[in-house]
Amino acid sequence: MKSYLEFERDIKVLEEELEKLKDPFIKEGLSEIETEKISQIQGEIDNKLKISYSKLNEWQITQVARHEDRPKAKFFIENLFRNFINLSGDRRFSEDEAVLAGFAEFEGRSVLVLGQEKGEDLDSRLKRNFGMMRPEGYRKCIRLMKIANKFNIPVISFIDTPGAYPGIGAEQRGQAEAIASSIECCMSLTVPIISIVIGEGGSGGAIALASANKILMFENAIYSVISPEGCASILWRDHSKSLEAAKAMKLTANDLLKMEIIDEIIIEPIGGAHRNKDQAVFSAKEALSKYLEEFEKYTRKEIFEQRKEKFLNIGKQKTFKVFSHQQAWIKKDNYFAFIKEILFKFKKELIIVILLILSAILFLF
Repeated sequence: MKSYLEFERDIKVLEEELEKLKDPFIKEGLSEIETEKISQIQGEIDNKLKISYSKLNEWQITQVARHEDRPKAKFFIENLFRNFINLSGDRRFSEDEAVLAGFAEFEGRSVLVLGQEKGEDLDSRLKRNFGMMRPEGYRKCIRLMKIANKFNIPVISFIDTPGAYPGIGAEQRGQAEAIASSIECCMSLTVPIISIVIGEGGSGGAIALASANKILMFENAIYSVISPEGCASILWRDHSKSLEAAKAMKLTANDLLKMEIIDEIIIEPIGGAHRNKDQAVFSAKEALSKYLEEFEKYTRKEIFEQRKEKFLNIGKQKTFKVFSHQQAWIKKDNYFAFIKEILFKFKKELIIVILLILSAILFLF
């Protein structure tokens, strides 16, 4: 049974009507009139999907990124790679089912594949812990990345997680240290790392495997430091402000590409990747082929330097708008005008600060 989002109500009605017309148990055969009606309804569905998905807001994109039918890491691994060998255990505590990790073959190349897997149904989601990795999962990935680096094997990671698992057991076993060590490991490798955010890239749980030379995102994926609901509950104490939070956080692929945090957007089929999974796999394959071929021209030292410079340059080109208009205020002639502008702009805040200071002085003396 298909799952529909709130903004897809009209599409749901049309698709249900289409299924009734196509049902082989209703009639022995379709008449010419019914065939024309099927074509007409299909055209309407395609048109509505195109219009709806071209003007999604940030919260709607978040819903699409979390869609239960969206292709998961397991699907991409099964359809992109040959001879995948799933490797288990961190050699310290246990196996983490939230991540698939192992060596495989991609277009004749050996690669290490890491995939955060949410699961397809309730049983598999419970088994996979909804894609939330524990410390042993990150330590398993570190172990395998070091092996890949030793044998000059590129690393490909599929990011799809709400975040690292926040349970007490995970914290006791060193969740924060495991994430930090995973980031450190990624940054130290001299083989190329390509990360694809296929759904939800949440918090440090995502960046632990996405500190890569190239970060790609599907068109309707999200990548952020916290979920919109979490942000809304912290800032406004109100979950209903998730849309405002999503807008403020700049978590969509288009926003992140503008800020040069990611390197490329992988265009999805009309209606999202969940409506045409094969097309989504084909698009991912093209992007991976392009970047793996590109990195073959680099030396191992150049690969390391490229990744380091990429992260050091994030945000460097953007100046703080409150304090700078392309740094013109630094000039002597503009200095007092700038100070006057700042004082006028924040006069209410300054009055409050002055009153608080005076109150503190009176209280002390």
